[in-house]
Amino acid sequence: MKKVFGFSVIASLMCFLVLSGIASAGVLEEISKRGEIRVACQTQGAPFSFVDKNGERTGSSIELVEMIAKEMGVKVKFLNYDWDGLIPALLSGKADMLAADMTPTLKRAMKISFVDPYMYTGSVVFVKEDSPIKSIAEVEKAGVKLAVLLGSTGENDAKKAFPESKLKTYKGGGPMLLNAVMAGHTDAGVNDGSAVRGQSAAYPPNSIRILDGQLSESPLAFAVRYDSQDLREWLNLFFLHTKLDGRLDANLDYWVNSLDWKKDH
Repeated sequence: MKKVFGFSVIASLMCFLVLSGIASAGVLEEISKRGEIRVACQTQGAPFSFVDKNGERTGSSIELVEMIAKEMGVKVKFLNYDWDGLIPALLSGKADMLAADMTPTLKRAMKISFVDPYMYTGSVVFVKEDSPIKSIAEVEKAGVKLAVLLGSTGENDAKKAFPESKLKTYKGGGPMLLNAVMAGHTDAGVNDGSAVRGQSAAYPPNSIRILDGQLSESPLAFAVRYDSQDLREWLNLFFLHTKLDGRLDANLDYWVNSLDWKKDH
């Protein structure tokens, strides 16, 4: 009787694993049959995802997604959202994946499944060039007004680093923080360093100054739902292959590690 019971348990477990494998393989198959991968992204997130001066959608994340679609043999359907709308779009099933300069925090990972990080960055503090604020230490003074993006890593970093400062939260994209600082609505802003450097290129030269030092060091990663582990594993292989063949580094060198893209977009 015990042998029969043991066999039954093992058989049930094997069936579960097989069925789980079949279920998890369904997302890639669905994308293939549909002939299209749906991607949640921003339009105000230079140099990762934005609409350029020619009215074209472009950026580091956009080019990576286009590479992904080409390797899959499907088309891309980009879905535009503000920062705080990206995760809900993914969870609702409107998007198959999320492609943004998002940090895979433990809190976010309670809801969505992150692909392995493809680069590392960190939050910085920026001010107007003529600001009297010269260092991060000066931002710690009580009453300093800081612009942060709703639901961003920069918002969390600012709360931890500057508990005495007054945070002014904005909904949308990083350029809203730059606009707030340039217009004098806040004394400084906190956001991802790569985003600040890329987005400040839209302003007159030397009008934005990034203070020395970072508030944090963070990975960036794309994300899928937890019921899409086959897609997650495929994306991990994609980033591995593009790292090995040089396409990933070429993308980051052009878009993130320099302002070379500015003359073209």
